[in-house]
Amino acid sequence: MRAERAASFARVADAYEQARPGYPLDAVRWLAGEAPCDVVDLGAGTGKLSRSLAALGHRVVAVEPLSEMLDRLRAAVPDATAVVGAAESIPLPDGTADVVACAQAFHWFDQERALAEIARVLRPDGRVALVWNIRDERVPWVSELSEAMVGRTGIGRGVSGPIGQSGLYGAVEHETFEHAHEVDRDMLRALVLSRSYCAVLSEEERAPIFEHVDALFDAHASGGVLVLPYVTECFRAARLR
Repeated sequence: MRAERAASFARVADAYEQARPGYPLDAVRWLAGEAPCDVVDLGAGTGKLSRSLAALGHRVVAVEPLSEMLDRLRAAVPDATAVVGAAESIPLPDGTADVVACAQAFHWFDQERALAEIARVLRPDGRVALVWNIRDERVPWVSELSEAMVGRTGIGRGVSGPIGQSGLYGAVEHETFEHAHEVDRDMLRALVLSRSYCAVLSEEERAPIFEHVDALFDAHASGGVLVLPYVTECFRAARLR
């Protein structure tokens, strides 16, 4: 089931590109630094993080296993080098990156293998940088939305534990940033569809989910727009020499 859910993003690439939020520039600066450098965006999807990295002047190589997602990335981020590949076998030479970033993706990886590959690709002074946009479920209606979307946003099996257990990196630093994403009704439906839990369902199974989500939109939108609050969770750790 996990493999099916991971592959389901190929079927909803348009919805993912339409509706998923980007990342606050302050968060991207914290992850990758101020000075332009060589960044690998691992599990890059449609390039939500890649476009922010490129906007800050970083030289971006986007690695993504699904060609359907990469097609959208190439259109959205023409300055990035797009490469088909997996986190467990990164198709890049040793020591080619200053930063390897993973946005909304690390929980999909075989983390032990991926962390070893990330360390291989990093230069001695490089770092791994992980980021998730987490819906701010402290807000009651956002918590209800998460329930309706069939699965809450999460950081999988955690971050600090796997990184520390690998023995390849120093201490994990953590920072959070406030973020908000404005969506109309169609975008909110696309956001729901872009979730793997929903993408694998049939149209009949999705119908009550969309009905609940539409009701929440009607209750909390203003002027046809719903402001969806997020907390952007960031982690970084330097590769040990």
